[in-house]
Amino acid sequence: MKKLTLSTLALIVSASTVGFTGPVNASQSEQSSMSEQSESTEQKFQTYVDKLRSEALEQGYTKDTLDRAFAKVKYYQRAVELDNNQPEFKLTLDTYLPRAVPDWKAQKALEKYQEHKALLDEIGKKYGVQPRFIVALWGIETNFGSYTGGFDVVSALTTLAFDGRREAFFKKQLWQALTIIQDGHIDPEQMKGSWAGAMGQTQFMPSSFMSYAVDYDGDGKKDIWNSYGDVFASAANYLSSVGWRDDVTWGRQVQLPEQFDTSLAGLDTKKGLAEWQKLGITRMDGSPLPQRDDIEASVVIPDDKEGRVYLAYANYDALMRWNRSHYFVAAVGYLSDRIRFPR
Repeated sequence: MKKLTLSTLALIVSASTVGFTGPVNASQSEQSSMSEQSESTEQKFQTYVDKLRSEALEQGYTKDTLDRAFAKVKYYQRAVELDNNQPEFKLTLDTYLPRAVPDWKAQKALEKYQEHKALLDEIGKKYGVQPRFIVALWGIETNFGSYTGGFDVVSALTTLAFDGRREAFFKKQLWQALTIIQDGHIDPEQMKGSWAGAMGQTQFMPSSFMSYAVDYDGDGKKDIWNSYGDVFASAANYLSSVGWRDDVTWGRQVQLPEQFDTSLAGLDTKKGLAEWQKLGITRMDGSPLPQRDDIEASVVIPDDKEGRVYLAYANYDALMRWNRSHYFVAAVGYLSDRIRFPR
Protein backbone atom coordinates (compact mmCIF):
# COMPACT_ATOMS: atom_id res chain seq x y z
CA MET A 1 0.00 0.00 0.00
CA LYS A 2 1.08 3.55 -0.66
CA LYS A 3 1.27 5.39 2.61
CA LEU A 4 0.92 9.00 3.74
CA THR A 5 3.24 11.16 5.77
CA LEU A 6 1.27 12.25 8.81
CA SER A 7 3.23 15.22 10.09
CA THR A 8 0.66 16.07 12.76
CA LEU A 9 1.43 12.92 14.73
CA ALA A 10 5.12 13.31 14.00
CA LEU A 11 5.20 16.61 15.83
CA ILE A 12 4.14 14.93 19.06
CA VAL A 13 7.14 12.61 18.98
CA SER A 14 9.64 15.21 17.80
CA ALA A 15 8.64 17.54 20.63
CA SER A 16 10.17 15.14 23.15
CA THR A 17 13.59 15.10 21.48
CA VAL A 18 14.27 18.75 20.65
CA GLY A 19 17.45 20.03 22.21
CA PHE A 20 19.05 16.64 22.75
CA THR A 21 21.58 16.92 19.92
CA GLY A 22 24.67 15.57 21.66
CA PRO A 23 26.03 13.79 24.75
CA VAL A 24 24.79 14.98 28.11
CA ASN A 25 28.37 15.62 29.27
CA ALA A 26 29.32 17.95 26.44
CA SER A 27 32.68 19.64 26.77
CA GLN A 28 32.88 23.25 27.92
CA SER A 29 34.16 24.33 24.51
CA GLU A 30 31.20 22.66 22.76
CA GLN A 31 28.78 24.44 25.10
CA SER A 32 30.53 27.73 24.47
CA SER A 33 30.33 27.24 20.71
CA MET A 34 26.62 26.47 20.89
CA SER A 35 26.06 29.57 23.02
CA GLU A 36 27.94 31.76 20.56
CA GLN A 37 25.98 30.30 17.65
CA SER A 38 22.68 30.93 19.46
CA GLU A 39 23.72 34.46 20.30
CA SER A 40 24.63 35.07 16.68
CA THR A 41 21.23 33.78 15.52
CA GLU A 42 19.44 36.01 18.03
CA GLN A 43 21.44 39.03 16.88
CA LYS A 44 20.72 38.32 13.23
CA PHE A 45 17.05 37.80 14.05
CA GLN A 46 16.82 41.16 15.81
CA THR A 47 18.48 42.85 12.85
CA TYR A 48 15.92 41.19 10.59
CA VAL A 49 13.07 42.37 12.82
CA ASP A 50 14.38 45.94 12.60
CA LYS A 51 14.43 45.63 8.81
CA LEU A 52 10.86 44.29 8.78
CA ARG A 53 9.68 47.17 10.95
CA SER A 54 11.19 49.67 8.51
CA GLU A 55 9.51 47.94 5.57
CA ALA A 56 6.20 47.84 7.43
CA LEU A 57 6.36 51.57 8.19
CA GLU A 58 6.94 52.24 4.50
CA GLN A 59 3.88 50.13 3.68
CA GLY A 60 1.70 52.29 5.92
CA TYR A 61 1.51 50.39 9.18
CA THR A 62 1.49 52.72 12.16
CA LYS A 63 4.27 52.89 14.72
CA ASP A 64 1.76 51.99 17.43
CA THR A 65 0.75 48.82 15.56
CA LEU A 66 4.37 47.79 15.13
CA ASP A 67 5.30 48.60 18.71
CA ARG A 68 2.46 46.40 19.96
CA ALA A 69 2.97 43.61 17.42
CA PHE A 70 6.74 43.30 17.94
CA ALA A 71 6.83 44.15 21.67
CA LYS A 72 7.61 40.57 22.67
CA VAL A 73 8.70 39.11 19.34
CA LYS A 74 11.03 36.16 19.73
CA TYR A 75 12.84 33.62 17.62
CA TYR A 76 11.18 30.19 17.62
CA GLN A 77 13.84 27.59 16.89
CA ARG A 78 11.08 25.03 17.27
CA ALA A 79 9.11 26.50 14.37
CA VAL A 80 12.14 26.25 12.09
CA GLU A 81 12.74 22.64 13.09
CA LEU A 82 9.13 21.70 12.45
CA ASP A 83 9.11 23.48 9.11
CA ASN A 84 12.35 21.96 7.85
CA ASN A 85 12.68 18.56 9.46
CA GLN A 86 9.34 17.00 10.18
CA PRO A 87 9.82 13.30 11.01
CA GLU A 88 7.63 10.84 9.18
CA PHE A 89 4.93 8.52 10.42
CA LYS A 90 3.58 6.15 7.81
CA LEU A 91 -0.12 5.40 8.01
CA THR A 92 -2.85 4.16 5.73
CA LEU A 93 -6.33 5.65 5.75
CA ASP A 94 -7.64 2.60 7.60
CA THR A 95 -5.22 3.24 10.47
CA TYR A 96 -5.45 7.04 10.30
CA LEU A 97 -9.23 7.49 10.58
CA PRO A 98 -9.63 5.73 13.98
CA ARG A 99 -6.93 8.07 15.33
CA ALA A 100 -8.33 11.21 13.75
CA VAL A 101 -11.95 10.39 14.62
CA PRO A 102 -12.08 8.15 17.69
CA ASP A 103 -15.47 7.35 19.16
CA TRP A 104 -15.10 9.98 21.89
CA LYS A 105 -14.60 12.71 19.30
CA ALA A 106 -17.65 11.57 17.32
CA GLN A 107 -19.69 11.68 20.54
CA LYS A 108 -18.33 15.11 21.42
CA ALA A 109 -19.12 16.37 17.91
CA LEU A 110 -22.73 15.31 18.34
CA GLU A 111 -22.89 17.05 21.72
CA LYS A 112 -21.40 20.27 20.31
CA TYR A 113 -23.79 20.11 17.37
CA GLN A 114 -26.76 19.91 19.74
CA GLU A 115 -25.34 22.57 22.07
CA HIS A 116 -24.98 25.15 19.29
CA LYS A 117 -27.78 23.92 17.02
CA ALA A 118 -29.77 27.16 16.86
CA LEU A 119 -26.72 29.23 15.90
CA LEU A 120 -25.41 26.57 13.52
CA ASP A 121 -28.78 26.25 11.76
CA GLU A 122 -28.98 30.02 11.34
CA ILE A 123 -25.47 30.25 9.91
CA GLY A 124 -25.90 27.13 7.78
CA LYS A 125 -29.02 28.59 6.18
CA LYS A 126 -27.35 31.96 5.55
CA TYR A 127 -24.26 30.49 3.85
CA GLY A 128 -25.72 27.33 2.34
CA VAL A 129 -23.54 24.92 4.32
CA GLN A 130 -24.86 21.97 6.30
CA PRO A 131 -24.06 22.58 10.00
CA ARG A 132 -22.60 19.11 10.51
CA PHE A 133 -19.69 20.02 8.24
CA ILE A 134 -18.99 23.19 10.21
CA VAL A 135 -18.82 21.14 13.39
CA ALA A 136 -16.69 18.44 11.73
CA LEU A 137 -14.13 20.99 10.52
CA TRP A 138 -14.10 22.56 13.97
CA GLY A 139 -13.50 19.18 15.56
CA ILE A 140 -10.73 18.06 13.22
CA GLU A 141 -8.88 21.38 13.21
CA THR A 142 -8.83 22.29 16.91
CA ASN A 143 -10.82 19.67 18.84
CA PHE A 144 -13.78 22.06 18.99
CA GLY A 145 -11.62 25.03 19.94
CA SER A 146 -9.84 23.36 22.84
CA TYR A 147 -6.43 23.41 21.12
CA THR A 148 -5.65 26.34 18.84
CA GLY A 149 -1.88 26.40 19.30
CA GLY A 150 0.31 28.24 21.79
CA PHE A 151 2.66 30.07 19.46
CA ASP A 152 2.68 33.85 19.21
CA VAL A 153 1.64 34.30 15.58
CA VAL A 154 3.77 37.38 14.85
CA SER A 155 6.84 35.63 16.30
CA ALA A 156 6.18 32.41 14.37
CA LEU A 157 5.69 34.18 11.04
CA THR A 158 8.71 36.45 11.62
CA THR A 159 10.85 33.44 12.52
CA LEU A 160 9.87 31.51 9.39
CA ALA A 161 10.38 34.55 7.17
CA PHE A 162 13.82 35.05 8.75
CA ASP A 163 14.67 31.38 8.18
CA GLY A 164 14.45 32.16 4.47
CA ARG A 165 13.23 28.88 3.03
CA ARG A 166 9.84 30.42 2.22
CA GLU A 167 10.51 34.04 3.05
CA ALA A 168 8.15 35.62 0.51
CA PHE A 169 5.21 33.48 1.66
CA PHE A 170 5.70 34.11 5.36
CA LYS A 171 6.38 37.83 4.89
CA LYS A 172 3.06 38.11 3.06
CA GLN A 173 1.36 36.30 5.94
CA LEU A 174 3.10 38.60 8.43
CA TRP A 175 1.89 41.75 6.67
CA GLN A 176 -1.64 40.42 6.78
CA ALA A 177 -1.27 39.54 10.46
CA LEU A 178 -0.21 43.15 11.07
CA THR A 179 -3.30 44.33 9.17
CA ILE A 180 -5.49 42.17 11.39
CA ILE A 181 -3.91 43.77 14.46
CA GLN A 182 -4.10 47.29 13.07
CA ASP A 183 -7.77 46.81 12.18
CA GLY A 184 -8.46 45.91 15.82
CA HIS A 185 -9.67 42.33 15.40
CA ILE A 186 -7.32 40.90 18.05
CA ASP A 187 -4.68 42.15 20.46
CA PRO A 188 -1.17 40.92 19.57
CA GLU A 189 -0.74 39.09 22.89
CA GLN A 190 -3.95 37.14 22.21
CA MET A 191 -3.02 36.30 18.62
CA LYS A 192 -2.07 32.68 19.19
CA GLY A 193 -1.82 29.88 16.68
CA SER A 194 0.24 27.03 15.30
CA TRP A 195 3.98 27.06 14.66
CA ALA A 196 3.22 27.98 11.02
CA GLY A 197 0.87 30.86 11.90
CA ALA A 198 -2.52 29.16 11.49
CA MET A 199 -4.84 30.97 13.88
CA GLY A 200 -7.87 30.51 16.05
CA GLN A 201 -10.55 27.84 16.19
CA THR A 202 -10.68 27.65 12.39
CA GLN A 203 -6.88 27.56 12.00
CA PHE A 204 -6.94 30.23 9.28
CA MET A 205 -3.66 31.56 7.99
CA PRO A 206 -3.74 35.37 7.98
CA SER A 207 -4.45 35.39 4.23
CA SER A 208 -7.49 33.14 4.74
CA PHE A 209 -8.61 35.37 7.60
CA MET A 210 -8.46 38.42 5.32
CA SER A 211 -10.48 36.63 2.62
CA TYR A 212 -13.05 34.70 4.62
CA ALA A 213 -13.31 35.72 8.29
CA VAL A 214 -16.70 37.12 9.30
CA ASP A 215 -17.86 39.41 12.12
CA TYR A 216 -21.08 37.49 12.62
CA ASP A 217 -21.87 38.74 16.11
CA GLY A 218 -21.57 42.36 14.96
CA ASP A 219 -19.12 43.58 17.61
CA GLY A 220 -16.74 45.10 15.06
CA LYS A 221 -14.20 42.28 15.36
CA LYS A 222 -13.70 39.13 13.32
CA ASP A 223 -12.88 37.01 16.33
CA ILE A 224 -12.08 33.45 15.27
CA TRP A 225 -10.45 32.86 18.66
CA ASN A 226 -13.37 33.45 21.03
CA SER A 227 -16.71 34.11 19.26
CA TYR A 228 -18.70 31.03 18.26
CA GLY A 229 -20.69 33.07 15.75
CA ASP A 230 -17.55 34.38 14.09
CA VAL A 231 -15.90 30.93 14.14
CA PHE A 232 -18.85 29.11 12.57
CA ALA A 233 -19.69 31.84 10.06
CA SER A 234 -16.05 32.17 8.97
CA ALA A 235 -15.81 28.44 8.29
CA ALA A 236 -19.13 28.48 6.43
CA ASN A 237 -18.15 31.56 4.42
CA TYR A 238 -14.92 29.85 3.36
CA LEU A 239 -16.76 26.75 2.13
CA SER A 240 -19.49 28.77 0.43
CA SER A 241 -16.87 30.84 -1.37
CA VAL A 242 -15.10 27.81 -2.85
CA GLY A 243 -18.12 26.10 -4.40
CA TRP A 244 -19.94 24.33 -1.59
CA ARG A 245 -23.31 22.70 -2.33
CA ASP A 246 -25.84 22.19 0.45
CA ASP A 247 -27.95 19.75 -1.58
CA VAL A 248 -25.33 16.98 -1.69
CA THR A 249 -22.99 15.33 0.78
CA TRP A 250 -19.18 15.23 0.52
CA GLY A 251 -18.90 11.84 -1.16
CA ARG A 252 -19.29 8.20 -0.31
CA GLN A 253 -17.17 5.12 0.13
CA VAL A 254 -17.66 2.72 -2.78
CA GLN A 255 -16.61 -0.64 -4.18
CA LEU A 256 -14.61 -0.88 -7.40
CA PRO A 257 -14.93 -3.73 -9.87
CA GLU A 258 -11.92 -6.02 -9.96
CA GLN A 259 -10.70 -4.78 -13.35
CA PHE A 260 -11.27 -1.06 -12.73
CA ASP A 261 -9.00 1.20 -14.81
CA THR A 262 -7.15 3.19 -12.15
CA SER A 263 -6.11 5.79 -14.73
CA LEU A 264 -9.68 7.09 -14.33
CA ALA A 265 -9.04 7.90 -10.67
CA GLY A 266 -8.27 11.44 -9.52
CA LEU A 267 -10.11 14.70 -9.00
CA ASP A 268 -9.44 15.86 -12.56
CA THR A 269 -11.77 13.19 -13.97
CA LYS A 270 -15.48 13.93 -13.49
CA LYS A 271 -18.34 11.65 -14.53
CA GLY A 272 -22.02 11.37 -13.71
CA LEU A 273 -23.09 8.74 -11.19
CA ALA A 274 -24.78 6.72 -13.92
CA GLU A 275 -21.51 6.63 -15.88
CA TRP A 276 -19.58 5.36 -12.89
CA GLN A 277 -22.22 2.73 -12.28
CA LYS A 278 -21.88 1.49 -15.85
CA LEU A 279 -18.18 1.05 -15.12
CA GLY A 280 -19.08 -1.30 -12.27
CA ILE A 281 -18.85 0.98 -9.23
CA THR A 282 -21.39 0.30 -6.47
CA ARG A 283 -22.15 1.37 -2.94
CA MET A 284 -20.29 -0.50 -0.22
CA ASP A 285 -23.14 -2.95 0.22
CA GLY A 286 -23.18 -3.69 -3.51
CA SER A 287 -26.37 -1.74 -4.23
CA PRO A 288 -26.62 0.80 -7.08
CA LEU A 289 -25.39 4.36 -6.76
CA PRO A 290 -27.94 7.15 -6.17
CA GLN A 291 -29.99 8.03 -9.26
CA ARG A 292 -29.18 11.71 -9.59
CA ASP A 293 -28.34 13.39 -12.86
CA ASP A 294 -27.15 16.61 -11.18
CA ILE A 295 -24.07 15.12 -9.50
CA GLU A 296 -20.66 14.68 -11.06
CA ALA A 297 -18.06 12.79 -9.10
CA SER A 298 -14.47 11.64 -9.16
CA VAL A 299 -12.98 8.36 -7.99
CA VAL A 300 -10.43 8.93 -5.22
CA ILE A 301 -8.03 6.17 -4.15
CA PRO A 302 -5.99 7.60 -1.24
CA ASP A 303 -3.91 4.43 -0.74
CA ASP A 304 -4.61 1.69 -3.30
CA LYS A 305 -7.52 -0.40 -4.57
CA GLU A 306 -7.35 -2.65 -1.51
CA GLY A 307 -7.88 0.35 0.77
CA ARG A 308 -10.78 2.78 1.06
CA VAL A 309 -12.09 4.22 -2.20
CA TYR A 310 -14.43 7.21 -2.50
CA LEU A 311 -16.68 8.84 -5.02
CA ALA A 312 -15.85 12.48 -4.40
CA TYR A 313 -18.58 15.08 -4.99
CA ALA A 314 -18.21 18.85 -5.38
CA ASN A 315 -17.97 19.31 -1.62
CA TYR A 316 -14.95 17.02 -1.54
CA ASP A 317 -13.24 19.47 -3.88
CA ALA A 318 -14.26 22.35 -1.62
CA LEU A 319 -12.75 20.63 1.43
CA MET A 320 -9.56 20.06 -0.56
CA ARG A 321 -9.34 23.83 -0.96
CA TRP A 322 -9.31 24.08 2.84
CA ASN A 323 -6.57 21.46 3.21
CA ARG A 324 -5.08 19.62 0.25
CA SER A 325 -4.96 16.24 1.94
CA HIS A 326 -7.22 13.34 1.06
CA TYR A 327 -6.77 12.09 4.61
CA PHE A 328 -7.95 15.41 6.05
CA VAL A 329 -11.01 15.44 3.79
CA ALA A 330 -11.83 11.83 4.64
CA ALA A 331 -11.61 12.64 8.35
CA VAL A 332 -13.91 15.67 8.06
CA GLY A 333 -16.35 13.73 5.91
CA TYR A 334 -16.35 10.72 8.22
CA LEU A 335 -16.92 12.91 11.30
CA SER A 336 -19.75 14.74 9.55
CA ASP A 337 -21.35 11.38 8.78
CA ARG A 338 -21.03 10.33 12.42
CA ILE A 339 -22.97 13.49 13.34
CA ARG A 340 -25.64 12.77 10.72
CA PHE A 341 -25.93 9.07 11.59
CA PRO A 342 -25.22 8.67 15.32
CA ARG A 343 -24.48 5.15 16.48
